[in-house]
Amino acid sequence: MVASGVAELQIVGGHRALDLVNTVEPRLPAAGRHEHLATRGDLLLWAQRAAMIDSPEARAVADAWNAAPAAASAALTSVKQIRDALSVALSAVIDPGPAAPGTESALEYLSLRWAATVARSNLVLNEAGRPGARLIVGSLPTSLIPDRAAESAVELLCDVDLTHLGICPPEQHGCGWLFLDRSRNGSRRWCTMGECGAYAKSRRLTERRRATRATGKNPDRGSKN
Repeated sequence: MVASGVAELQIVGGHRALDLVNTVEPRLPAAGRHEHLATRGDLLLWAQRAAMIDSPEARAVADAWNAAPAAASAALTSVKQIRDALSVALSAVIDPGPAAPGTESALEYLSLRWAATVARSNLVLNEAGRPGARLIVGSLPTSLIPDRAAESAVELLCDVDLTHLGICPPEQHGCGWLFLDRSRNGSRRWCTMGECGAYAKSRRLTERRRATRATGKNPDRGSKN
């Protein structure tokens, strides 16, 4: 089921990079796909909901984009490119056979985008009592969200255990959204049971009822000899 807007879009991936990939419904190529990041306002709202930026950062980004509309358009385009490149890379993780065309180019794009992000980042010492330093990503408000998106994509690919990566099963009427299966026994099937799970269950019920009308038999009952 397609959310009515980015404000209602469910955050279910278990990692903000996966939630970025899931800003298209259905995720898999199909007619009538819905783009949730259609405007810079959509992007700004989604970035807050996905905890990619906080409220003060959102205000700074909004002010910067209002002052430089071209930079806002460039940021929106960049985030979509990161999203789509990450989707291609994750498709290769899900199907570990021969790499699909475009996988190498997608990884190269993410590498270059990450290099540009690092160039705009700052290394700072941790607070007292915490030895070491940390990288602060996003020094320019105009490019803050794309830089955080690139950071999240690289973190997901390099640091997250992707053996737990799942896909809402399109062959069972799922949407193709991606998620990290952190269930105790690794049995999570749907992006959400309340959406795709319930929809698939309803479709199965409808198909059984059609079979009943067509044959005059209840397919849920075993035959008796």
